[in-house]
This record gives sequence, C-alpha cells and structure tokens, in this order.
Amino acid sequence: MSVKNSVAVLIAFVSMITVNAQEKKYKVHTVAFYNVENLFDTVKGPNFDEEYLPSNGWTSSKYKKKLNNLGKVLPIIGTNDQQKEAPTLIGVCEVENRSVLEDLVKNPQLASKDYGIVHFDSPDARGIDVGFLYQKKYFKPTSYKNIPLYIYKDQLKEVKNDKYDESDDVKKPEVDPTSKRVYTRDQLLVTGILEGEEIHVIVNHWPSRSGGEKRSSPYREAAGKLNRKIMDSLFKINPDAKIITMGDLNDGAYNKSVKEGIGAKLKKTEVQKFGIYNPFEQMAKDGNASLFYRDSGDIFDQIMVSESLIRNDYSSLRYWKAGIYNKQFLITPSGQYKGYPLRNSPSEPGYSDHFPVYIYLIKEIK
Repeated sequence: MSVKNSVAVLIAFVSMITVNAQEKKYKVHTVAFYNVENLFDTVKGPNFDEEYLPSNGWTSSKYKKKLNNLGKVLPIIGTNDQQKEAPTLIGVCEVENRSVLEDLVKNPQLASKDYGIVHFDSPDARGIDVGFLYQKKYFKPTSYKNIPLYIYKDQLKEVKNDKYDESDDVKKPEVDPTSKRVYTRDQLLVTGILEGEEIHVIVNHWPSRSGGEKRSSPYREAAGKLNRKIMDSLFKINPDAKIITMGDLNDGAYNKSVKEGIGAKLKKTEVQKFGIYNPFEQMAKDGNASLFYRDSGDIFDQIMVSESLIRNDYSSLRYWKAGIYNKQFLITPSGQYKGYPLRNSPSEPGYSDHFPVYIYLIKEIK
C-alpha cells in the first residue's frame, strides 16, 4: 500500500472513531452543595434564633423573599448548554429546622422538581443544621443517619496573636460546663440508589473559625477525621463504595483537616484505592472562590469523591467535572462588598454569603 493510501486509511479510521465517540450518549446528574446562610423561619424556637424574629425585623414577607431567592437558585445550579436539568442531589447547611426545608421545596420555583428531604436536628447552639434534598424520580434513599462530632474546649490550641476570624459569621458555640463538649453540627450520611447504583453522600458543616483560625483548627481536624472514619466504615462493607462528601468545611482544600484528616488529593493520579479526590483544590489554586472575607477569597465549600468515582469506565456512574455557580445575580453589584456573594441579613433578604458548588456525575447510556 502506498504512503498516500495508508494516510487515507488512517484518516478514515480516526474519523470513524470520532463519529462513534460523538454518538455516545450520557446521562448527567448534578450534585450540588449550598450554604443557604441563615434560613430561619419567624417562629421563636428552642434555639438561639432571636436575630431572626419579627421583633428584630425578620418578618414573614422577608422570610418569603428569602425562600423565593433560594427557590430561584437551587434548580439552576450547574445548568448550562450541556446540562438543562436541576440538581438531582443537593446538600444544604445553615437551615433552622425541617419546617424551613419543607417551605423551601414547596416554593413554586421548586415544587415541580418534587424534592424529598432528609434532615435531623443537630445539637448546634443556634440550632442550625445540615440537610439533604433529592429528586424523588431519580434517587431512592435506603438509609440515613446523623453522626455526632464530639469536640471539647480543651482541644483548642494556645496561639499568640492568632488572627480572629468569623468567616461563617456565627455565634460562639455552646460549651457544656461539665464535660466541656462544644456543640456543633452532626455529619449527615445518606445512602441511596441512583441509576441503579448505590451512592453514599456525607453532608458537612464543620466548626467555625470563631476565636481564630489556628486556635480553632483542632475542631475541624476532628471533623475531618470523623469524615474519614465514616468513609472507611463504608469501604469495609464494600471496597468499591461510591462516596461523595460535601459541605462548608470552614477550611480550604489545603488545610490539615482536609489534606490529612480526609486525605484528599489534588490530582486524580495521586488517588489510590480507598482514596479521595478533591477537584476544588486546583480551583482554589487557580484563584477561584466560593466566599470572601476581609478582601480574601477562598473555597470552603467543597465536594469530594472516592476513587471509585474517578475510574475511566463510564458504563458506571463517574465524576465528570466540578464548578462554582457564581452567576451575576448572586453577586453584590456595588458598595463596600462589591464582587462578594449577595448575602442575607434580617434587614435585607439576599441569597447567601457563599456561592453554591457542584459536580457532575455521568453514566454512558447503552
């Protein structure tokens, strides 16, 4: 065969592969996380909710506006030309109770999606909890439980001149006077079936940096270790367990709580069996942010996946890519906080002081 003919055959072969690749179809599911910032109702509860009561300006109309704002955002997180569907799974934090989640999923902008709810009351002093929403037509929960984080005041580091930081703007956590336990959010584990496959999701809201980042770091390090313990227990049952851990970690991807506690890796090639991949670490290195504090951006909102979700066989559910949903309407347009997330307050219902984050799971359609 002449060189000319050989080249022609090669071109035809490559073209055939390209056509076949183009013909492949995939089912795409968006998995999202959103710190919805102080989703409180107007009713006095047993928790520390005085800031968000009518006596302090948090009225029914403002609560409704907050719900409308969130109802606008949630179904379009991660949507684009390739993905038109609302998120299949959504982890949330800073919700007061189950009732506010029920009000949220009934919002006219969300009602047609028929989201189910998984929620437990946490021991957090303010009563803010994590929660989990799922489209019932796609995801079927098989089990769920809240796993408490036990941390104690004597774990705090003695650090001189530590920069005081309240990045999530919460009150100092309540401490038991006898045991010195610091009450914070539980970690929520939800297991269910998606596309005929078992998926485990852990929803987190780790202890804040109140009192200083370095001084309070042991609290978040303990949260990272608990997260790893949950994942290891799942791997013992099934070495190929597909696990997603998500949340507002109040730490960056580079912090000890994530790098050592969870053992998350920057690159897929670094992830070994039972390992965890964190796509948001590279995004942070590239200068992206999910929140801002004192003119500094960072990514505290992260979604990580187990090694079983980054394999190359797309006949099964796999991680595809990740993003931060920071559309213009979610950004403060002017003033001192121009460019920051358009946050919420009792005087003016906004969206949140965090941007939502998301990943895509894909599976080849045969």
